[in-house]
Amino acid sequence: QVQLVESGGGLVQAGGSLRLSCAASGSFRGINDMGWYRQAPGKQRELVASITSGGSANYADSVKGRFTISRDNAKNTVYLQMNSLKPEDTAVYYCNAVITVTTIPFYDRLYWGQGTQVTISS
Repeated sequence: QVQLVESGGGLVQAGGSLRLSCAASGSFRGINDMGWYRQAPGKQRELVASITSGGSANYADSVKGRFTISRDNAKNTVYLQMNSLKPEDTAVYYCNAVITVTTIPFYDRLYWGQGTQVTISS
C-alpha cells in the first residue's frame, strides 16, 4: 500500500524558515509529479508548488521567491523549503504525488499525505 508521510511542520516566528519533507513508501513503479498544497481555516485547499519528475517547478504567486520545492528521486521524497515566512502562510500543508501503481494494467493514481500544521506567529 502506498503512503505519503509528511514531516517538518511546526510553529515559527514571522521571517523564519521551515523545511517540509514528504516521503512515499510502499510498492509502486514510479512517481510522476509531486506537489504541496495548503489549507487555511475557512479557506479552500490551494496549490503552493509542484515539481515534475524531471525537476521543473511551478509556484503560486504568493510564495514565489520565498519557497523552493525540490525532490530526491532516489529517496522518493519531495521537500518544501519555506523562507521569509508570513502569518498568512499559516495552514495545514499537504503533499501529493501522482504514482504509477504496480497492478496490471499500470495506471497513475493521485495520493495525498495526512497533512502537517505550519503556524507562523507575528
